[in-house]
Amino acid sequence: MAEIVRMPKLSDTMTEGVVAEWHKKVGDAVSEGDLLAEIETDKATMEFESFYDGVLLHIGVDKGDAAPVNDILAIIGEKGEDVKAIIAEAGSSAEPAVEESSRKKAEVEPAPVAAPVTPTPAPVAAEVVAEPVISNGSSNGERIFASPLAKKMAAEKGISLSAISGSGENSRIVKRDIENYQPAASGGAQVIYAAPTGTESFTDVPNSQMRKAIAKALSASKFSAPHFYLKMEVDMDNAIAARKAINEDGSVKISFNDMVVKAVAAALRKNPKVNADWMGDAIRYNDHIHVGVAVAVEDGLVVPVVKFTDTKGMAQIGAEIKDLASRAKDKKIQPDEMQGGTFAVSNLGMYGIEDFTSIINPPNGCILSVGQIKSTPVVKNGEIVPGNVMKLSLSCDHRVVDGAVGSAFLKTLKELLENPVKMIV
Repeated sequence: MAEIVRMPKLSDTMTEGVVAEWHKKVGDAVSEGDLLAEIETDKATMEFESFYDGVLLHIGVDKGDAAPVNDILAIIGEKGEDVKAIIAEAGSSAEPAVEESSRKKAEVEPAPVAAPVTPTPAPVAAEVVAEPVISNGSSNGERIFASPLAKKMAAEKGISLSAISGSGENSRIVKRDIENYQPAASGGAQVIYAAPTGTESFTDVPNSQMRKAIAKALSASKFSAPHFYLKMEVDMDNAIAARKAINEDGSVKISFNDMVVKAVAAALRKNPKVNADWMGDAIRYNDHIHVGVAVAVEDGLVVPVVKFTDTKGMAQIGAEIKDLASRAKDKKIQPDEMQGGTFAVSNLGMYGIEDFTSIINPPNGCILSVGQIKSTPVVKNGEIVPGNVMKLSLSCDHRVVDGAVGSAFLKTLKELLENPVKMIV
């Protein structure tokens, strides 16, 4: 008996999925556990395995097309079964859906257009209407045609119209000729600057499920959560020395980002009111600490979560972040690995960004933005000396965190980064 395979709900926020790839085609034998397709959700691309044995009789959603959760994805059964009857019995028609999907795809994807041929620039019609031709006599008796505006501009600039070659209709002088006029060098030819020409072009790329999810979530956050920002500079000299000493041992390697994430977790433990979520009718103060780390991927941004961050050392945190980031970029990360964060960190220091602010990742109450470590003159003990400074910016949802609470958190974070040994004891 044939089995209907429906579009699965692969994450808590998924409402539709896109078939990124089919690993079977109609007529292929399918066994339970075989990789059937890859489904792109709003958070990742997931491998979808078959739960049934049989033959793939029907594909309801073409590669690259989207379908709502629970729509017919495929039909698996015995060879020769009546697919149309099965679809009719299921109470929906997959074929019109496919046709509609194809139609939408055709609307979204513009047909290839041949490269346009750049025409010879024609006279500008607007100037013919707005600037009627005026005839002026020249010293050699020839008539000079110029628009009223060009004549006025030439008089204001002290330019003789006889020294200008017009680019308008019938060689008339127009506004751009006066603006582009350059006196000829002594004994040389006059230089005429032609108006720029070229071909405008663009490409429309349909938004991926991930990009749609990012737009929806962050728009809701930015326009509903009253953001305010707290900024602080951190002296990173001691952190640089500590990292160098740890990495010289050779057994482990840590990054500055690993140090920041560890310091954030320790600071959250000392400032629990920042480790909170906005739940609409309540503020949830989390006893556990799960730090999300923003990772750039091809389609946008994901925030993998390091669970129970405060219980882990910097080396373990670094290894987890590296693994999560690698699988996120390969679209192999699981949805539950991007859920449950109680605080988020976004670090753009590796791109040379000194200072920036981030949009809060709901339902979190805060997100920390981390800039690059910059060598700069600083004042120590009343003297100007070389130093290494990193700028931090804390974005806060004022519904959850007040200024004094956020400031206390940043103060603790600064103390930990400036004295890394405090993160160990």
